Amino acid sequence: MADDLSDDPFEDLPLSAVLEDLVGRQRDIALSELIEIFGARAFGAIILVFAVACALPLPPGSSTILGAPLVLLTPQIAFGRQSPWLPRRMRAHKVGAANLRHVCRRLIPWLRRIERVSRPRLGALFSSPGLQVMGVICTALSIVLILPIPLGNLLPAAAVAAFSLSFILRDGILALAGFALALASTAVLVVAAHLIGRILNRAFELVAGA
Repeated sequence: MADDLSDDPFEDLPLSAVLEDLVGRQRDIALSELIEIFGARAFGAIILVFAVACALPLPPGSSTILGAPLVLLTPQIAFGRQSPWLPRRMRAHKVGAANLRHVCRRLIPWLRRIERVSRPRLGALFSSPGLQVMGVICTALSIVLILPIPLGNLLPAAAVAAFSLSFILRDGILALAGFALALASTAVLVVAAHLIGRILNRAFELVAGA
C-alpha cells in the first residue's frame, strides 16, 4: 500500500497551500528540507521565497544575506539545471520558523490571487533560449540585491519574484511582467547612479574650490 503513495505529498497542492503548511510549523527548517518539500517546484519556489524576503522592510544588510542563495541559484536556470544545487553548508543552513512565517504570510494572499487567474500560456518563453535569457537577467538582479543600495532592492526583488512564479506556473504573462519590472529596475538604477555621480562631482568641486 505504501508503495502506491506519492513520494511528494505536496505534489498536487498549489504552492500557496504548501506555504500554508510551512506557516504551521514551529521549528526551524533546513534549506535541504525546503527543497524536498517544494519538490519539482523547488527551483522557482526557493527563489520566490528569498526574492519576496528581499523585498520586505528588513534591517540594513538583510538583503545581502538573503540574496546570497539567489546569486547561487539563478545562474543554474541559465545553465539549464533541472534541480537546484547548493553547497552542503548552505543546504544545512536553517531558516528561522518565525522569519519563514513572516515571509509566507505576506506572500500567500497575493499568491492565491495569482493562482486563481494564472494558467500555462506563451510557452515559447520557456524554451531553452528563453530560460537562459531569464536566468541571466535574474542573476544580474540577484547581484544587485546583495549590494548595499538603500531602497534599491524592491524592484529587482519584484522582478525576480515574477520570473520565479512564471517558472512555477509556466505563465508567460508573469514572465513578461518580470521583463517589465527588470527594465524598470534598470532604469531606476541608471537614474540613481547618474544622480549620485552628479552629487559626488558637485561635492568634489565644492571641496576643491574651498
